[in-house]
Amino acid sequence: MDELLKLRNDIDAIDAQIVELFEKRMAVSESVAAYKEKIGKDVLDSDREREKIGKVRELAHSEFNAQGVEALFNQLMTISRMRQYMLISGQSSEYSGFMPVSGMAVKAQEGAAAEDVPFLRMPFDKGTKVVYSGVPGAYGHQAMLGYFGPEVDCFNVATFRECMDAIKHGDARYGVLPIENSSTGIITDVYDLMGVYDNYIVGEYVVRVSHALLACPGASMEDIKTVYSHPQGLLQCRSFLSGKNWQQISLNNTAAAAKKVRDEKDKTQAAVASEMAAGFYGLEVLASKINDLNNNSTRFIIIQNRREYLKEANQISICFELPHASGTLYNILSHFIFNGLNMNRIESRPIPGKKWQYRFFVDFDGCLSQRQVRNALTGIASETDNFRILGNYIHVE
Repeated sequence: MDELLKLRNDIDAIDAQIVELFEKRMAVSESVAAYKEKIGKDVLDSDREREKIGKVRELAHSEFNAQGVEALFNQLMTISRMRQYMLISGQSSEYSGFMPVSGMAVKAQEGAAAEDVPFLRMPFDKGTKVVYSGVPGAYGHQAMLGYFGPEVDCFNVATFRECMDAIKHGDARYGVLPIENSSTGIITDVYDLMGVYDNYIVGEYVVRVSHALLACPGASMEDIKTVYSHPQGLLQCRSFLSGKNWQQISLNNTAAAAKKVRDEKDKTQAAVASEMAAGFYGLEVLASKINDLNNNSTRFIIIQNRREYLKEANQISICFELPHASGTLYNILSHFIFNGLNMNRIESRPIPGKKWQYRFFVDFDGCLSQRQVRNALTGIASETDNFRILGNYIHVE
């Protein structure tokens, strides 16, 4: 035990030296930040970092130590960059100055300080046009009514892309799209569309999903031979549907299934949809609450093509692309860690035409008026490709 205690004391002494040297290194790094700011040089210098890693590896006396030194200095340089981003972004009092990438900056008034940015409230009244995907009675319709109320001028389209196009071309002020279900996961098509359309998330609304089995008036469970629904609607009711000798057929959405059953007046057909759809299409409820999970919910996003943010916003959505190289995602996540930001979600989607490359979507707590948020976004924007702020809005728990 005496020998172990001596070894531990040796380690403590070495660690104290490491901390002292680390602080000296960080002081020099801060001077580097000031110089880079003065000459307009980017914080990230990939060639310099690669050269540095090569040199420190050569100082190690074994391959194991060389790998450890590489990991150590990658982390040191990441921490150094975090500090430099904080210093450089903190020197600017202009809100629009924190985002060096085209299309990233919030449109602030000339000379406005960060805390004075005119965040906007979402205006809408009975003349506001709102588009949702699906048909009347669908969960998208339910989300639209829940968020905007019945007074707005709403219309529906068949697909998510048509909803995006309606917003892009100004046919509607706001759009309502599903983004995630609590039991079956993300809506991949909507994520992909958010990556390519210049539309922005300005709000969200959560709909409690409670599926029912709907049929024509007078039909019974024994009559049913075919059941229609959205693919996720069928998946969310697997337990109820299993063991029944019914053909399952997927349609665009749950309410479209209810409409089909209503229009064809065939007692052998049924739909998995909401009880709201039953009332809307004059169908009978043969079974209620048939989804597998009682707490099943779908999160909808409210989109528009104007870059507006709410003063009370508490969640930020971003997307970006990264080189297909070791450590790139880790470096980006470090920006959240060192700025004390809580990340709620990260998703990846393949980039069309780029083999084994991915677009990342991240949601995290914060508001664009907060200094630590601007620090993080400055670094992330500098170290990624095609970085975009998708929205800053009020998150619904």
